[in-house]
Amino acid sequence: GYSGGTVGANGFGGPDGLKYLRGLDVVDANNIGLEGHSMGGWTILKAAEAMPDGYKAMVLEGSGTGVLGTRAGTPDFPRNVAVVFSRYDEFAKLMWGVPRAWEVGVSEKLKTLFAATEAIAPGRLHGDMASGTARQLYTPVTTHPGDHISREAIGDAVEWFGKTLQGGMPGRGDSVWVWKEVGTLAAFAGFVLLLLGAFELYLRLPGFAWLALPQDPVRERRDMRWWMAAAAAALIPVVTFYPFMEFGQMAMPTSRLFPQSITNQVLVWAALNAVITLILTRMLKGPKPRFNPRSRGAFAIALMTVATGYLSLLLADFLFKVDFRFWVVALKLFSPDQFRWFLFYLIPFTACFAVMSRALMALAIRGDGAARQYASALAVLAGGFLLFLIAQYAPLFLGGALLVPGEALNAIISIQFLPLMGIIAVILVFTARRTASPWPGAAICGLFVTWYIVAGTAVQFAAS
Repeated sequence: GYSGGTVGANGFGGPDGLKYLRGLDVVDANNIGLEGHSMGGWTILKAAEAMPDGYKAMVLEGSGTGVLGTRAGTPDFPRNVAVVFSRYDEFAKLMWGVPRAWEVGVSEKLKTLFAATEAIAPGRLHGDMASGTARQLYTPVTTHPGDHISREAIGDAVEWFGKTLQGGMPGRGDSVWVWKEVGTLAAFAGFVLLLLGAFELYLRLPGFAWLALPQDPVRERRDMRWWMAAAAAALIPVVTFYPFMEFGQMAMPTSRLFPQSITNQVLVWAALNAVITLILTRMLKGPKPRFNPRSRGAFAIALMTVATGYLSLLLADFLFKVDFRFWVVALKLFSPDQFRWFLFYLIPFTACFAVMSRALMALAIRGDGAARQYASALAVLAGGFLLFLIAQYAPLFLGGALLVPGEALNAIISIQFLPLMGIIAVILVFTARRTASPWPGAAICGLFVTWYIVAGTAVQFAAS
């Protein structure tokens, strides 16, 4: 969403949100259903606690009661609630106190909510709708973030509101939102192509013509030293992902200038990996790539390129009220505060991409065609995260728990890294092939990725 408050402030925004909703003339105040996913579940629980008669039914989707200051569930609170908790939800322990999501039916918290002593069976209606004590459990076959894009999970919520609210019973399969996802995915892909096309166009302008120089790799073949460097570049970032994110939480606490905890953790992870890259580059002592000595204007052309992309998002928002997204990957417009924070995060992130861009250019092979060069970069930058996600999620699907169960949030965050690293690889190769320089690509990636993270991440620092 686009909420701008500090996480947890003002009841997660729930009470004020429900008050606003009830005040709209297009809303029947006696026929309101509240639905919240994950932290959004805590939002609606806070709203229900503040206004117990202000809604008629509720769906907790991938969420739980009694978490982070929310009221514990009881047989009569919240009113007419459905719990949609997927079979492979990564947050089973946090939300319902069970080690595996498919065991949610035996959760003591859930049994208290349902006024039951036996295990809760999915699909069975408990309680009475007229008195507000109706409860039902749904267990769609998906994950915590999968709830967002699952016809089954969303259909469960639609079905519950069809049962508990007036207005008819919409069909579970009438999911027109799927086409919206397809459309905004196409828009995101178009955005990436727009960046590449804009860069090539601006490179032809007289003011940037001196930057144009074909890349001339110095490596003749993929020898043992190349494979060692490529393996290190692919694997070290994912091996260090959890420990460096954990360290980042302690080493870079939130502040007025850097108020986003997740962004701070990612920055520390990126910075430490940049340091490791510099050390390994000296240790492996491969042939030094030939760089275009004319770097003046690299940041200016990058700024123009990304500004063109931002303009396209402004137009999409103005004309269609959408942004560029698919599932958990979303590129959003800045709020004024986010833009200010972006300026502080930009320099360190761009420095990290400068190191990455130089290292990737050093792996280029003389004689490789474009397809092979792009494939090599994708394997190096994104391949490690593909293996990482398989290693995390195979145990979840086979045994009910992530490889590292305590890292559920970071595991979900890492899903975004797979497409993002793919986009970064394409941008770095595309710009290097046309300029023989690491700097334009590094600047574009610094601007784009810092924008992506800051505009899409929650705020944890509460300014006084």
